[in-house]
Amino acid sequence: MKLGIVGKGGVGKTTLSSLICRAYAGRGQRVVAIDTDSNPNLAMSLGLDEDTANHAPLVPRSLVVGPGSGLTPAELLEQYGLGTPSGVTLLHAMRVEQAGAGCTCMSHATVRSLLGMAMEEHADVTLVDMEAGLEHLSRAGGTLAHADVLLMVMEPTRKSIMTAGRTVPLAQELGIPRIYGIGNKARLPADQLFFEKVAAEHGVTLAGVVPFDGAVPRADRRGTPLEAEEATDVRAAVDAILDVVDDEDAHRRALAHQGDRLGRRIAVVES
Repeated sequence: MKLGIVGKGGVGKTTLSSLICRAYAGRGQRVVAIDTDSNPNLAMSLGLDEDTANHAPLVPRSLVVGPGSGLTPAELLEQYGLGTPSGVTLLHAMRVEQAGAGCTCMSHATVRSLLGMAMEEHADVTLVDMEAGLEHLSRAGGTLAHADVLLMVMEPTRKSIMTAGRTVPLAQELGIPRIYGIGNKARLPADQLFFEKVAAEHGVTLAGVVPFDGAVPRADRRGTPLEAEEATDVRAAVDAILDVVDDEDAHRRALAHQGDRLGRRIAVVES
């Protein structure tokens, strides 16, 4: 399975990407994570120290130039893959280190090429943590064109959910078969209801809602991943979301459940 993680800046994409990767690894899956943020931080969220993260090998743009590098997926992972304490193999596909160095379009094309490669022999799950914005759905032929699932991370704000709503038709046009929103940083139960209501208004299917937990910003301030005993409610919510992502029947139930809840709210208002 090939997963893309998108959303506005600051919604928690990298934190959720790391938790999803670690959850899949904990289920015995072989996970490859691709960090495409021009200011990459996924390495630290997966347990690497700052120095190792800053000096991680960068997948070359030459992979999609001319005849390409000729690397097999195994060779690619051996040369550019970085092992992490979480058991996830990390690839850095983008990094901006110099002012005026030009656009990152070719790096996005590299990611598209990576997702199009036959990685199945080496990874059960390939996850791409995208930079903020919507350009990755348009440039380089659609960076995430080969993704099986798109997860749109949202904060409990109308603007954040509206951005997800704008993302849905772009992802559908690329042919991504399954598209979900994930509510993040939710103060329960009020934000749960807010996510359900506004997501339905904007055509966003919710895979689940992740509660706010103070352990998450504390880990960010430390520059370390969450410890095993921290944020158990967040981990439980992520596990429930993966159950939906992994289960086609759960996907259909999520659609039906959201429609039913919206219908009941409309009926209450009309009455």
